[in-house]
Amino acid sequence: MNTYIRNLRDYITGKKHHAYRRDGGAGASLAETFAKKGLSPARRMSERLIFLLGEETPVILPGERIILTRTIRSLPDIFTPGEWAEIRKRKIHEAGFVFNICPDYGRVIADGLEKDRLFALERLRDAALTADQREFYEIAVANIEAIYDFTARYRDEALRCGNSAAAEIMDRAPRHGAAGFRDALQTFRLLHFLLWLEGEYHNTVGRFDQYIYPYFESDIKKGILTEDEAFELLEEFFLTFNRDSDLYTGVQQGDNGQSLMLGGVGADGEPCFNRLSELCLLASKDLKLIDPKINLRVGSHTPARIFELGTELTKEGLGFPQYSNDDVVIPGLVSLGYDLRDARDYTVAACWEFIIPRVGMDVPNIGALSFPKAVDACFRNYLAGCRDFDGFFMKIESEIGRECRKMAEDTDGLYIIPGPFISLLMEGCLERGEDISAGGKYNNYGFHGVGISTAADSLAAIKKLVFDEKCITPEEYAAAVDADFEGYDGLLHRLRYEMPKMGNDDDYADSIASRLMHCFAESLRDLRNDRGGRFRAGTGSAMYYLWHADELGASPDGRRKGEAFGANYAPSLFARTDGPLSVIMSFLKPDLKETINGGPLTMEFHSALFRDEDSVRKVASLVKYFADNGGHQFQLNSVDRETLLDAQLRPERHAGLIVRIWGWSAYFTELDRAYQDHVLQRRAY
Repeated sequence: MNTYIRNLRDYITGKKHHAYRRDGGAGASLAETFAKKGLSPARRMSERLIFLLGEETPVILPGERIILTRTIRSLPDIFTPGEWAEIRKRKIHEAGFVFNICPDYGRVIADGLEKDRLFALERLRDAALTADQREFYEIAVANIEAIYDFTARYRDEALRCGNSAAAEIMDRAPRHGAAGFRDALQTFRLLHFLLWLEGEYHNTVGRFDQYIYPYFESDIKKGILTEDEAFELLEEFFLTFNRDSDLYTGVQQGDNGQSLMLGGVGADGEPCFNRLSELCLLASKDLKLIDPKINLRVGSHTPARIFELGTELTKEGLGFPQYSNDDVVIPGLVSLGYDLRDARDYTVAACWEFIIPRVGMDVPNIGALSFPKAVDACFRNYLAGCRDFDGFFMKIESEIGRECRKMAEDTDGLYIIPGPFISLLMEGCLERGEDISAGGKYNNYGFHGVGISTAADSLAAIKKLVFDEKCITPEEYAAAVDADFEGYDGLLHRLRYEMPKMGNDDDYADSIASRLMHCFAESLRDLRNDRGGRFRAGTGSAMYYLWHADELGASPDGRRKGEAFGANYAPSLFARTDGPLSVIMSFLKPDLKETINGGPLTMEFHSALFRDEDSVRKVASLVKYFADNGGHQFQLNSVDRETLLDAQLRPERHAGLIVRIWGWSAYFTELDRAYQDHVLQRRAY
């Protein structure tokens, strides 16, 4: 990176821009004011956005080309505590706001917002509008005009600073379409900034290299920019994702949803990895920051060189790219009712869940099935009465089916707080005069499938010891588990280290995992939510690898109380596996098109592995093998246990140390100890 980018990077990572931050002042009383006025939730969201836009102080750093810095630390509430108490009597998910969807950035970057403002004004002349539609259009006009006032203040500040180029862009964006590459990047920055300011979170970036590429290509061809100049702009743009990310909502710092997708195929099914795609990988490698989080779509269309480019990022210890396989994902989505054209346009939500830009209002992380919990219930209630393993497994299937029906029923009546501004960025909302919170073209819900290896290993041990060898009775087995294996050292050792384990290419355990996952998918196949959507089974765990594990005591595979499950789709933490290829072979056996909510095979490699180019090629070949043979998603960590341990003892020495957590990367020293320890417990090959 050049001196300017290095200095800007140091400025941001040193948090020097935090000096401009302040509290919102009168914003603390907004909720009370809104309540007294009896404003609808949509009006409240709009009024807060307009208030915050007025409160923001324009900040332009010397020489800056991609501008906008948050100056208000937190968003004032739109509901009083009493109102929130009433809202929480309904079904809400997470914070209750629109999140984890992918807006149509490309359309607004191309067309601007003025067309939308004029359309809304025209619709307001229609006497036949419903009250809700009239409110929608009034809010749209008010929001857009407030945005114009905001950008005008930034324009004036740019002129005061002598930054005429930034002033010219802010005079045009987002009123009109972008005129070039820098324009397009600045408009995205503005839209992304506004979404967070409105209150949406986990705003995924989507297929950035597809909707921005025309501006990049045009400027290069016209000689407006050289490729080196465009690359510098791209790096500065990537730095903007790291300015305000500490203000963004997440389970842990770093869990902020800024996921960017590269490559894949276009609407015609043809590969569309382009030069901008490649430069994004190179920029991320150069900057070595956790945002934006890079995802890479691959498949039979992907040459080995692209896998090697991706592995270069892994080598740097970034925990990404996360790979998604078009050859599995696209047909999997089509089988769930997505149009082929939309399925080909898929991206990922904050972590890994597959979503459709522009039109999707899926809630892809609405709940999670604990496979080990289902095994535990049947182990205690039915094992003693079963004559053979197949009979016992039928009980497991019934338990999974019962739990899936219960989870589905618990989603009924989901209430989502309106998102007036994000609705302008979603296809069809403006035409209908309807907020995206009411639903999109797709309204499916996704369930994670947690602890698959713990469940499969437990059932493999039960099958072998109780039914095949008949060396332990169900009662004796249950007593050992209830005792957390205290006094059962021999059994504990055998369970942990001598039983079949998922991850060793052993059909004894792997076939059970396949049956469990098929049962999960089948249990959801005919269920529908009350928005008319389907339920999608997945292989991700999110934070449930800790949460669900804490809900259980010991498990029949030898996992002791307090020990976590493996992250996402991965072997047990204590499983002894024969190597990375055996792990991949095990985890390729299920039909992953059935569990297409997403959830990557997660593996760690010791950083020493990446010391030469040959090792990079070998790891890239391993990823390609996974994709070529039916894998759906893959993510890799490059870790050094000694460095991680030292970071726990001396965090001040390791501020930039990055690790992959479940579907996102974070700075190791900013994580809670439980998440740090989990990374340390994973086996590094």
